[in-house]
Amino acid sequence: MQLNSVMNTIIGGDYMPTLYSIKPAFQNLLRPLVGRLVAIGATANQVTVAATIISVATGGLIALFPATTPLFWLLPLVLFIRMALNAIDGMMAREFGQASKLGAYLNEVGDVISDVALILPFSLVSPFTAPGVVAFAITAIITEYVGVLGVMTGGGRGYDGPFGKSDRALALGILAALIGSGITLPPSFGWMFPAMALLSAFTALNRVRAGLRRANS
Repeated sequence: MQLNSVMNTIIGGDYMPTLYSIKPAFQNLLRPLVGRLVAIGATANQVTVAATIISVATGGLIALFPATTPLFWLLPLVLFIRMALNAIDGMMAREFGQASKLGAYLNEVGDVISDVALILPFSLVSPFTAPGVVAFAITAIITEYVGVLGVMTGGGRGYDGPFGKSDRALALGILAALIGSGITLPPSFGWMFPAMALLSAFTALNRVRAGLRRANS
């Protein structure tokens, strides 16, 4: 295959790298826990709501005490827990017959609420600025909205990269760990959120292109 063809395929979205690709392996690790949760009567919707509540509570706590930088260590932990709970509710829905229309709403809306709650506290930390952080939050929402629109157009739910939910979580977790460690971030880091906003915008565009391709294939 010629280089131009390879680049067109990658830019088109078929091979955009994203951490979402490791989800099946992560699910296999969680499967025994899923079985135990179902055995005690837990439901997928309960897990979905729990993930949202934990995210909002964490974001709110950090926003209330932004000067207490060690609190930012909660973010990597909560981001990992949220990722695990997102995988768990999906398996409970698919593998144990708990899928529902309400669950679909809770899952998508809960993800957006959680994203915003965990992103906005960064606007209170130097050298990040409110416009940059808010821009990232907005483009993250758009990215997920575009992914959902793939279902309406017949292309299926879009998870194309390069900067999906799992990738955003990794980036935010690293930044939070640096802040939580008491490291003074250089002024150049002020460009991190605008840069991530641009990357998210590109991801949204890539999901549109990939979704149209799948719908028309």
